[in-house]
Amino acid sequence: MTGQIEQRYVALMGDLVRSEGNTAPAHLHASFNAAIDAQNTAMREAIASPLTITLGDEFQGLLTSFVQALTAAQTLRLRLLADDIECRFVIGLVRLHTPLNRDRAWNMMGQGLSRAREKLDAKRAVTLYGFTLDDDPLMETLLDALGAGMTAIERSWTPQQRRYITAMLAGDDVATVARAHDVSVYSVYKVRAAGDYDAYLAQRHALQAAAAQLDHRYYLA
Repeated sequence: MTGQIEQRYVALMGDLVRSEGNTAPAHLHASFNAAIDAQNTAMREAIASPLTITLGDEFQGLLTSFVQALTAAQTLRLRLLADDIECRFVIGLVRLHTPLNRDRAWNMMGQGLSRAREKLDAKRAVTLYGFTLDDDPLMETLLDALGAGMTAIERSWTPQQRRYITAMLAGDDVATVARAHDVSVYSVYKVRAAGDYDAYLAQRHALQAAAAQLDHRYYLA
């Protein structure tokens, strides 16, 4: 409509992988709900419409920037992975055409929402980090490729590699991780190398830089 200010947000959607066959549904449900609640609390300043569980094993929400949406997805991914729960994510630009629902992420319509949902439903995707950018298909492809690389590395981690690397991503240095697990610094470096930590970190940083650039492009930050 003429004179209407476009509302731009970033959708974050997620879907638990193979949840139907999970042998401990009560644990799955509790862990998923706790992770979503914690993320809503931790990022309340960046959340426009809260992450809302919609079908038991799916969620969606709107955030104020690509950087914040990516941070939320990566945080949720590693938290759920610690409980052996896999979740796929889609992050995409939304141009909202209806009023923002600040209580629950439903009953809203806008350009980009259906496309993000369609991509989330692509169960055979090789990446757990998908992106939708209707006006920049090349950037979308590159971001998906980075996500695929991160997914492959994460899926290769042993439980030990996952614990050490998750701690380092949270800010612990090698010496701190070594003390926490009563091992030598050399052992931590060895585990880190076996888990392709440097390659993973490079891809993670590339995604974060791209997200910041998208925020600048779409005047989200």
